Amino acid sequence: MPFQYINVTKDPAGMKQMLQHAKGQRTVPVIVEGGKVTIGFDGGG
Repeated sequence: MPFQYINVTKDPAGMKQMLQHAKGQRTVPVIVEGGKVTIGFDGGG
């Protein structure tokens, strides 16, 4: 399965994108798959 890794500590645009998906939460990982957003490991974020 193809994926995109973004290092949000080094990529300001990636940080902005992560915060939009996570509704402002600074929790990683943020996984977006088919329009579904999972925050944190096992969705526990």
